Amino acid sequence: MTLIRSARPHELPALLDRPEDPERNAATRAYLDQLLDTKCTRPEWCLVAEDGGGHVVGSVVLWTMPGQDVPYAFVLFEAPADQDDTGIALLDEAAARARALGADELEHVVDSPAQEPQFQRDPARRGELLRRAGFRVIRDGRRFRLRVPGELPADDPRLTFSCLADLGPGPFIDLLEELLAETADARLAADVEEYGARGAAERLFELTASLRHEPRWWEIGYDADGTPAVISLPAENPSVPVIGFVGVAPAHRGKGYAASAVVRGTRILAASGAEEIRGDCDAANTAMAKAFTRAGYENFADRLEFHRSL
Repeated sequence: MTLIRSARPHELPALLDRPEDPERNAATRAYLDQLLDTKCTRPEWCLVAEDGGGHVVGSVVLWTMPGQDVPYAFVLFEAPADQDDTGIALLDEAAARARALGADELEHVVDSPAQEPQFQRDPARRGELLRRAGFRVIRDGRRFRLRVPGELPADDPRLTFSCLADLGPGPFIDLLEELLAETADARLAADVEEYGARGAAERLFELTASLRHEPRWWEIGYDADGTPAVISLPAENPSVPVIGFVGVAPAHRGKGYAASAVVRGTRILAASGAEEIRGDCDAANTAMAKAFTRAGYENFADRLEFHRSL
């Protein structure tokens, strides 16, 4: 019989070691240690599956942004290869714990190819377990990264930028509302359907604002005619600097401004010491994928985003 329980102190930060995979073990230990230090998780949010012999055979860890007390995702999901029921039991218990802590939804991402820090082997099986536990794919994404070179492209001379510190949040939310009404991103389109364009814009602004950033980093770029053309929200998540969000107003699409906004955010993060920067977009958003590529980023992984309402 399998028991799902909170990890004991001596089981942190290892949780589940795989003797045949030392690279994965080192990466996941370091990752969980970081999550505990930054309070993206708590010891009581770290769950393990214990078999009838008292051996840990699976794990799952609830996750949130630093400073938040309600989890909205989970990481380090591991289940025995021949025990699907154990994997589903872990997911159900994680959902129950998250709900008890005030969450109304739970998310998880599956990256391929497998890479640090989670080394998610066998993504097809992971996806099947998630679906059987009530999760659905809300975004088929592409991940990009740039190892910051010594010299970056210049800013687009067609755009004049003003920052959040000078403008305040109003113009940012207004522009987000305008561009989200015509978005190619499946996840954002779903938010528009559920909350309306204005509500989705406010939600996106607040979620991105939970990442570490400086008000001077966030900017709106204005076209020569004086109208707002692009929005750039670079930030830092607990692991790496990111192009948090880039968007182009519908009236200004087709001018190459998405790449200009990625370059602008990249220059800001690089000036603040970033050595590697990451970003992502929906696979269907080919314009955004081209923007990352034109700004020098490489598509290093694919990412399926799963969601379950609680």
